[in-house]
Amino acid sequence: MMQLQDILFSQGFGTRRVCFGLVQQGLVQVQVGGQLVPVVDPTGVFDPVGLNFMVQGEPWVYQAQAYLMLNKPAAFECSQKPSTYPSIYTLLPGPLRMRGGGAAAGVQAVGRLDQDTTGLLLLSDDGKFIHRMTSPRHHVPKVYLAQVKHPLDATQLDRLLAGVVLDDDPKPVRAAGCRALDEHTLELTLTEGKYHQVKRMVAAVSNRVESLHRSRIGAVSLPESLLPGQWRWLSDTEVSALTGKVAKAA
Repeated sequence: MMQLQDILFSQGFGTRRVCFGLVQQGLVQVQVGGQLVPVVDPTGVFDPVGLNFMVQGEPWVYQAQAYLMLNKPAAFECSQKPSTYPSIYTLLPGPLRMRGGGAAAGVQAVGRLDQDTTGLLLLSDDGKFIHRMTSPRHHVPKVYLAQVKHPLDATQLDRLLAGVVLDDDPKPVRAAGCRALDEHTLELTLTEGKYHQVKRMVAAVSNRVESLHRSRIGAVSLPESLLPGQWRWLSDTEVSALTGKVAKAA
């Protein structure tokens, strides 16, 4: 059980003082018996598990930890302090950017995509989840679709599977999967995440990436219904498929 002000704070609706004031001013409604009812006592106690509530007209469901997917559009940077383009974090509602408070408040991108790369991006405030998804030793496959300048041929595909040497690493880097979907569309599966890796691997076989899109991470694919710039919560089933452990609401 938690006080309502603490529930709001945990979800990123502001400092404890701000959350206290939101409740006291009648700006919070909580679902009780299937109906949303105003609550004006910040110290009122509720079971947070699966709790539905509304803050200043914004509906919310309590999540002990956040696991999200975002369809990243082009011309956005995966940085809290972007240098040229807008930050992906501006695509998220305020509470997701404020969760947890402190210096590392809010959800964080699970790895990064270049500003011109589109597609599936995971975000979370669970450090263990982020580490599991990004650590090379866990070999989480990531599938990319690359539109390339020159026609693909068997030699290029064979070299990508056998391994190519990148400038900063004498050890060959291999694709975990590689196939041509058509003459200019390459599907490439990687289990590590080096800087500009897809572009550099394709350049190493004398071709060039014209556009790049990530379609899948592990067992989770980007749904067609999630349009560029949109986000949604990962389901328990999807979190389980990624980690082998179902995300709990508390």
